[in-house]
Amino acid sequence: MIEKREFYINGNWVAPAKARDCAVIDPSTEDACAVISLGDQADTDAAVAAAKAAFPAWAATDPQVRLGYVKGILEQYEKRADEMAQAISIEMGAPIDMSRDDQAECLPWHLKNFLAAFEHMEWVRPLRPDTPNDMIALEPIGVVGLITPWNWPMNQVTLKVIPALLAGCTCILKPSEESPLSSMLFAEFVHDAGVPAGVFNLVNGDGMGVGSQLSSHPDVEMISFTGSTRAGRAISVAAAATLKRVTLELGGKGANLIFADADPNAVKRGVRHMMNNSGQSCNAPSRMLVERSIYDQTVEAAAEIASSIKVGPASEHGRHIGPVVNKRQWEQIQGYIQKGIDEGARLVAGGLGLPEGMNKGFYVRPTVFADVKPGMTIEREEIFGPVLSIIPFDTEEEAVRIANDTPYGLTNYVQSEDGARRNRLARQLRSGMVEMNGKSRSAGAPFGGIKASGRAREGGTWGLEEFLEVKAISGWAAE
Repeated sequence: MIEKREFYINGNWVAPAKARDCAVIDPSTEDACAVISLGDQADTDAAVAAAKAAFPAWAATDPQVRLGYVKGILEQYEKRADEMAQAISIEMGAPIDMSRDDQAECLPWHLKNFLAAFEHMEWVRPLRPDTPNDMIALEPIGVVGLITPWNWPMNQVTLKVIPALLAGCTCILKPSEESPLSSMLFAEFVHDAGVPAGVFNLVNGDGMGVGSQLSSHPDVEMISFTGSTRAGRAISVAAAATLKRVTLELGGKGANLIFADADPNAVKRGVRHMMNNSGQSCNAPSRMLVERSIYDQTVEAAAEIASSIKVGPASEHGRHIGPVVNKRQWEQIQGYIQKGIDEGARLVAGGLGLPEGMNKGFYVRPTVFADVKPGMTIEREEIFGPVLSIIPFDTEEEAVRIANDTPYGLTNYVQSEDGARRNRLARQLRSGMVEMNGKSRSAGAPFGGIKASGRAREGGTWGLEEFLEVKAISGWAAE
């Protein structure tokens, strides 16, 4: 049993103000793999006080010095990358190879992208070439609270902590209590990189406790949150009284538009993308919209592909999907599958219950529904599990209408060999991101959505700017 009861506050690992143990459950086995503490108001206050005290000096630190500390965090990761992969795998169930190649690797990937963007930052610049006495200064917003989810733990920690530090902010990280081990290891990287005391702090807790306390704390100038839309609304309400900046990266219900002229791998790519990370990704292409002329063959292919996807323990090597994160999540997904059956969608792969041969662990069968109609529960709500809905369409206009008829607006996808159509749809689809023909966004591109998906922009230059205030200065003396 791993025991990690302490918090990282003001450069030290400290005991919680009040004992409040919380078991971390290995979703592959349903057994406790670790015990942590959940913080109290006193722990939150101590972390905020440390960050507040450290802010003036850190904000005044030369940007190149801050850059050096962040490079030091990367060096620590490179020494202990396998530890990070193991931590993520055991705490949230990512298969170990996926954890090494994708989950843990989010840290160096995003960090390096921030370093590249950082080199081009102009901290003080003229308003215009013809206004040499009017300057625009970019300054850190202050003490920031960072609340991260369990599904891609290091992805989100890196996307928040690194730009906050580079911007000159001090911070308090509250990782999900479902996946705290990777964040506590990250705190060790920060400490060993020599980041000054109080600049980075970590307090474990739940949303109702530490999450709410950070959101309403008068000395916290900004909350950056990734998680459910429901929780995002609650955080916005809690933060309103202190008028702090709130940036939200929330849920999604991505549409994947597959036209008759799509490339031969489009369906396989879409199904595998949906099932990746056991469907626990906010940008998952969970609605597959298919042109009617290829609908039947697409349904058949999608069912075959989903049925071929293996499910197994996170500890096993190989290309398979692991369990979902906990019992509550498993039960919720089962409820959605039952709802799909009850509302008349046609189940063509997977379904209820554990995969064959399994009697323990939070495993979900890769599931595909065909003949899904707009307005069905499985078409409207984010399931956050390996469940794909397939919907036919007859015209491009109908496809756009169905795709946009959702409260969410994170990522949409287009599969077509017609370049003019792709470009046209990219502008018509209401989402923060559009990916076409399987081409991923380039390094440094912003990640974020619109509507109920939140309006944060994380990564690269945009991710740095989230943590900066813009100051207009007139009467600047010529240097």
